[in-house]
Amino acid sequence: MIPFSTITPIEYLKGVGPSRAEVLKSELSIYTFGDLLRHYPFRHIDRTQLHKITQLKPEMAAAQVIGRLVQLEERGERRGKRLVGQFMDDTGTMELVWFQHIGWLRKTLTVGAPYIIYGKPTIFNNQLSMTHPEMESYLPGSKNAGNMSLQPVYNSTEKLKKFSLDSKGIQKLQVALLEAIAAQLRETLPEYLLRRHGLMPLPQALEAIHFPANQQVLRHAIHRLKFDELFFIQLKLLKNKLLNTQRFKGHQFDSVGEKFNQFYHERLPFDLTNAQKRVIREIRRDTASGAQMNRLVQGDVGSGKTVVALMSMLLATDNGLQACLMAPTEILAQQHYHSIKKLLGEGIASVQLLTGSTARKDRRIIHTQLEDGSLSLLVGTHALIEDAVKFKNLGLVVIDEQHRFGVEQRAKLWRKNDIPPHMLVMTATPIPRTLAMTLYGDLDSSVIDELPAGRKPIKTTHLYEHSRLRMFGLMKDEITKGSQVYIVYPLIKESEKMDLLYLEAGLETLQQEFPLPRYRISVVHGKMPVKDKEFEMQRFIRGETQIMVATTVIEVGVDVPNASVMVIENAERFGLSQLHQLRGRVGRGAAQSYCVLMSGNKLTKESKLRLETMVRTNDGFEIAEVDLQLRGPGDLAGTQQSGVLDLKLADLTTDQALLTEVRSSVIEVFRNDPQLDNSEHILLRDYLFRREAGIQWEKIS
Repeated sequence: MIPFSTITPIEYLKGVGPSRAEVLKSELSIYTFGDLLRHYPFRHIDRTQLHKITQLKPEMAAAQVIGRLVQLEERGERRGKRLVGQFMDDTGTMELVWFQHIGWLRKTLTVGAPYIIYGKPTIFNNQLSMTHPEMESYLPGSKNAGNMSLQPVYNSTEKLKKFSLDSKGIQKLQVALLEAIAAQLRETLPEYLLRRHGLMPLPQALEAIHFPANQQVLRHAIHRLKFDELFFIQLKLLKNKLLNTQRFKGHQFDSVGEKFNQFYHERLPFDLTNAQKRVIREIRRDTASGAQMNRLVQGDVGSGKTVVALMSMLLATDNGLQACLMAPTEILAQQHYHSIKKLLGEGIASVQLLTGSTARKDRRIIHTQLEDGSLSLLVGTHALIEDAVKFKNLGLVVIDEQHRFGVEQRAKLWRKNDIPPHMLVMTATPIPRTLAMTLYGDLDSSVIDELPAGRKPIKTTHLYEHSRLRMFGLMKDEITKGSQVYIVYPLIKESEKMDLLYLEAGLETLQQEFPLPRYRISVVHGKMPVKDKEFEMQRFIRGETQIMVATTVIEVGVDVPNASVMVIENAERFGLSQLHQLRGRVGRGAAQSYCVLMSGNKLTKESKLRLETMVRTNDGFEIAEVDLQLRGPGDLAGTQQSGVLDLKLADLTTDQALLTEVRSSVIEVFRNDPQLDNSEHILLRDYLFRREAGIQWEKIS
């Protein structure tokens, strides 16, 4: 007989079979023995403590007692029918009461037999009792019974429970599984790493997380399995980074030429910050190395990423190559295009815009210019990845707000040249350090952590509905000074389920408070045609309207230095990252700017924390850390669609020190043995070989 292994289909496990296998697959994505083994308990019930009946108190959350069931009888009729048992130990007697499954319990329970009972003690009619206690035959040492142990509790679903696969049912499967494959479980890490980090052997850890002997053993098992999760993510990421520098040749930007210097010395309307200069030097060093660059640039809203991107693109043109910038929305692409065109002026480099709205006639011209090389710089949306878009010699790809693009979409740009273009990915959404190390560990990272000179910190206040007149007063004061105002709403029309001040109703109130002809209002939302949105945007940009009423369509891509007030209605409904992005639409000029967070009076604890954080700090990285704690890594930076963070135990909000320790170990492994040729690293090389058997999207930034 062939021994079972972690890749054995789950239907072959004793106690599963075809029907249970199907429900395990559909409900929990458990397809193999290994999937079930890694369906870890989400908590353990401490069954290591025993109490005597005379020690039980009603204030106890739960308690466990060993004794005998000495009597069992049905009482009451119809709806009042119940099963009552007398349970006794050497100190006293108590009642056990059941209102459900009475017939089944009468057949199952044996009067006179020893049991371990577990439940919440209560006092009813001056009698100590437990309602619906867990009853297990007293079989000392049995994992299946969970006696005198930490008993695992597993996630289940209503559908699984119909197949008797509640937590207890899954526990029984885990017992059968460990009996079937315990002898086949193997270590995955080199012995020297186990010793150095004091790690429990993997086979022991996998058994102990399900059935630990005590709390200390459970802690060691969890630590080992967390280490593995983070270690193998870092192993894959850092191996990809090594491949990028060793295997993938990149265009070598030998010179800083005329276009870069002309722009820097003659066209740049302001001094670069030290942070911008540092990042440009890092990009220059990468592109001159001869290896393909893969660099992430993080910069808070208004930190000047567009200028860094443009100067990097000019480096490409100075070396006879083309460059493109891809943005996730038409509004943002247009904003980049107009900013770049304004900065470049005439004569430095040709630049065009390509989006889904570009006319067919203009598309043909752009396609021709790209292929003959007369077009140097192209800005656009997803339209850039269409098969019809062909470059003569693409040297640099800049991707803005890159988490909004899928891996395959980015890969299509990566493949538009025989020699892979350099990749520069940018985000205005600050990424917590642990998330950056885990999601983008294969990229070199740069941070623009300095705002341009003259920018004043935005003053943020939180107001409740009863202070609306105060908010209107601020708006009128700023408009009188010649400034402009944004008001952002979460919805366009009223929702029956959500009591929100929606855009259309808000607009009516504003038109009464800010009447024509003294005040003019623009309206922009996601359901408007692109031309109408652009028309309203341009009116606001030109200063023809003083107030922009919008939904979150203006979260990114609108740059109006004259706007000094951002009002966010129902701010409690927005995530921290989104609030920070919206706030970043103001404060882009020299004048003092304001952000007003309007909310209802009833706030959850989490909503209060979000709004308090916004009022307290303008630091995007501090905000991102709080956001990570509130939302978890799966919702941030598009990680759900990335497929990278398959973490079952490790928590990036609490395991920062462990992640740093793990990454340092992986770096040392590759420093000492880049190809993993040493005999002690055979296990690690085998792991990577198995992972690379499929499509290698992960090596594409």
